[in-house]
Formats: sequence, structure tokens, C-alpha cells
Amino acid sequence: MTERLLIRALKGGKDTKIVTLNGKGITKMPSALSKLPGLKTLDLQNNQIRNVCPEISTLTQLTALNLGNNLLEEIPEEMKYLTSLKKLHLFGNKICKFAPGVCGGLQHLILLNLNNNRLTWIPQEVSRLKSLVILSINHNQLASIPKELCFLENLSELQLSYNRLLSLPEEIKFLKKLQKLVLIRNNIEVLPEGLRDLQNLRILDIAGNIIQILPSGFQNLKLREFYCEGNPLFLMKPVNAIQQEDAWSLQEITSRFIMNELEGKSPFIMQAVQRHPQVRNIISQRRKCAICGKYFLTIWLECVEFVPPPKNWKISRNLKLVPLRILICSYKCFNKRGPNLFGIAQV
Repeated sequence: MTERLLIRALKGGKDTKIVTLNGKGITKMPSALSKLPGLKTLDLQNNQIRNVCPEISTLTQLTALNLGNNLLEEIPEEMKYLTSLKKLHLFGNKICKFAPGVCGGLQHLILLNLNNNRLTWIPQEVSRLKSLVILSINHNQLASIPKELCFLENLSELQLSYNRLLSLPEEIKFLKKLQKLVLIRNNIEVLPEGLRDLQNLRILDIAGNIIQILPSGFQNLKLREFYCEGNPLFLMKPVNAIQQEDAWSLQEITSRFIMNELEGKSPFIMQAVQRHPQVRNIISQRRKCAICGKYFLTIWLECVEFVPPPKNWKISRNLKLVPLRILICSYKCFNKRGPNLFGIAQV
């Protein structure tokens, strides 16, 4: 059957646009594909292919390639020659790495499906997939993603469920076109502050992580759907606590003075800081007090503010209040807080 289908395709020559050989028990990709230079779609899913034949590099007009549910162990180098490729399905293989340079030739790739593989890392060169709109890497073994992935300026959908992620890079704020982010069943403890800058984000699913608190300003996202089941979100259960005295280090006192003088445009301080890059590096880590609006460095109170989710969000069934992370510079400001803001207690 496989041979008859391939012979039929070969008879079409340059006019053959689609070849479908699903579930035919193929163990080796047919080298005769090189005789089909006009091929647009090649579907070889549900076979037992371990390697890509070198002849595939001649298919420069190919726009869709499906090698899902085979036995590939890497994204092969030959794919970098598929310069017209827009959709690449590699789900259900044994892929654990990208061949060097493979991303460089896939400049028109829009969709990349790597679900159900064995990836433990993603190379920095993923940033070269400039046209990528949909990236799905569910059910792998990723513990982190490189910040370079966040420079895919056309990315609209990112799926990273069922991995081992501990965190997301702060650079995620650069994914300005991101509309859907799915992070189900990872080990994420904290969402980056930059998440609140994703004003095109419409669907966020963080179910099954270990998140207790959400970034300040999170409630201002223009979400349509938000799911957070299975996270130990803080609950509003006030308890009494002993208030400590503020005890700042000399570095903290000096840093606060410099940062607030810079805010006031002090010319002397501005000139001095320009001459000391180490000082610039330290104060770049500054935080802003949610009560008084002044800047501070390392001594701060982590608090939680409970706000109702926006009414137009489709949310998890039992989510009544959203816990937001709020930073305060001193107990003096803490005592000026509103009724829905609490210090975080260890009980």
C-alpha cells in the first residue's frame, strides 16, 4: 500500500502537492521524496521513523510537515533547509534536543508542536524563530525556559503544561502579542512581575502549581479566562502578630536617600551616580512602597491585598478573592494600610 501511494505521488512529479502516509508502519523516510520538489504538505505521523532522510532538504517549498508519533530523538539539522515551512508537528516522539543551527532556517515557521517528548532544555537560538505564533511543549521535562524565548515578538500562544518549571523569566513581559498562556501542572511558586504588562493576554491557566500570591496589578489584565485550581493561594484569615521595630542597614539607609534624591532630580546625585556603575546596579533593584510611593532596596514587608476578580473574567469555580503581592517599605507605612491589606503570616 505504501509503495503504491508513493508511486502514485511520484507520477505526479512537480505537480504533486500533498503526500499522506499515516500509520503505514514506515521505519525509514522514503528518499524518493527528493523527486517531488513542488511538495507542499508531507504527513508521516503514526509510523516508526527514527531518522530524517537527507533528501528532505530538497523540499524547499514544503509548508507543512507532520512527523508526530514516530521515534525521532532530536529535531534534525536537515530541517533548517525547509525554508518555506510554516507548520511543524513533532509530538509524540523521543526528542531530547535540537540539532545545532536548526532554528536558523525556519524563518517562516508559524506553528511548532513538541508535545509529549523528552526535552529538558530549549536552546537560546529558539529566538531565531521570528515568525512563530504558536509554540506547544506540553508533557516534557523542562525545568526552565530561556529568556531568549521571550523575544519571539509574534508569539500569540504558549503552552508549557506538565513540565517541571520552577519559574518564568521576567523577560516574559516582552511577549506583547501573547494571548494564551497555559502552565498547568508545573512547580511554579511565583509569577513574574512582568506578567502584568501582557495587555493582550486573554487566557491564563496556572492550575496545579504551588503559587500562593499573584503579582501586584494582576487584576488589571484584560483576561477573559483565568484558571488557578490546585494552587495554595493565600486565604484571608487574619491573625494577631507582634510588630517589630524597623532596623535598616547602612546600605539601606544610604540607598533610600540616593533613590529618593534621584526621584527629585537632584543634579549633584545624578552626576555622582553616573560615575559609579556599581551604585547604578544596586539601585536598579529598587522597589516602590505601595503606601508612601518612596523607593527602598532590601528591607521591606511582603503583604497581601485581597481583591475580587473582574466580573468579565471566566474563572475557577471557588475563586472569590485574588491575593496580590504588595511591598511596603516600613512598619510606619504598614500601619497606614487599607482594610484589605494584610501582612503575610507564617502559621
